[in-house]
Amino acid sequence: MTTPKMPDHIVIASYIEPDLVERIRAAVPALAVTYRPDLLSPPRYAADHKGQDRDRTPGQEAEWLALLHTATILFDFDRTHLDDLPEVAPHVRWIQATSAGIGQFVRRLDYAARMPNTVFTTARGVHAIPLAEFVAMCMLMHSRSALHIIEEQRRPHWERYAGTDLAGRNVVIVGLGAVGTEVARFAQAFGMRVVGVKRHPDAAAPNLPVDLLVGPAELTSHLPDADFLVLIAPHTDETEGMIGAAELASLPVGAALINIGRGALVDEPALVSALQSGHLGGAYLDVFAEEPLPTDSPLWSMPNVLVSPHSASTSDRENGRIVDLFCDNLQRYVNAAPLLNVLDTIRLY
Repeated sequence: MTTPKMPDHIVIASYIEPDLVERIRAAVPALAVTYRPDLLSPPRYAADHKGQDRDRTPGQEAEWLALLHTATILFDFDRTHLDDLPEVAPHVRWIQATSAGIGQFVRRLDYAARMPNTVFTTARGVHAIPLAEFVAMCMLMHSRSALHIIEEQRRPHWERYAGTDLAGRNVVIVGLGAVGTEVARFAQAFGMRVVGVKRHPDAAAPNLPVDLLVGPAELTSHLPDADFLVLIAPHTDETEGMIGAAELASLPVGAALINIGRGALVDEPALVSALQSGHLGGAYLDVFAEEPLPTDSPLWSMPNVLVSPHSASTSDRENGRIVDLFCDNLQRYVNAAPLLNVLDTIRLY
């Protein structure tokens, strides 16, 4: 005898603003939506999906587990039950993540095997604008010597200097998805020459804002001309450690590395050495091999390094963009149409 299918029930598992909850309810009125902010971790800042540490009372925990048990759709992963989510939410058929880079997380928890009937969709594209603006800020900071200016002001010390211009400079962008395309658009607006590196360049959409599009095997041949190397690729078996001592040495003297992908893409000790030697002119980093970045890391105190606490993507507009994506996917879900941004649990993106 076939077990009856559980009626669809959306449970929102991280804090969003009340008006966005109503937007979800209005998207597909026939679906039940539960939002219990009193059972969730309060946000520490705008679009914080992890929230402050909190303990539920036994009664609150029982309420939350009952909701998870009936959920068929989760808006975000429940961070209070990551280890046992497949067991406490056995009927979930779809989880909409609030992050784009969930591949390693899903693999680490073995969700693909433990939740074989569940589809995971990412927030790919939601963070394209804030991340591209962060990269633009870093390129401008490097060319106009902003870190030097800040240090001189802190001393205080008055001494004129000369920066340089972005126009005519070369930027190599590794990872030309939604974020990389937006970065390329900014770079071309600055008058830069853009080389995009994409896993399957032959299958790329036409009219990408790049001067040249190449595959990963051709990356090393373009490093000697890269005034800026921007890493946006996901962490996969192929990309782990892709930038090591040899690649950093191939960059021209004074070049800058900008990493908004994952810390695992870069050999961090080799990066420190390249910065200390002066060969690498600067590093603008939002991601690190270990997060939070250990307090004894030399990166904290280097005058040519910007340390950002994995916050380049965060914007006070983020929740609205994620809900827009979720509502689009909800319409697709009820109409049995393909969902956007489905995670490939083998390729990890």
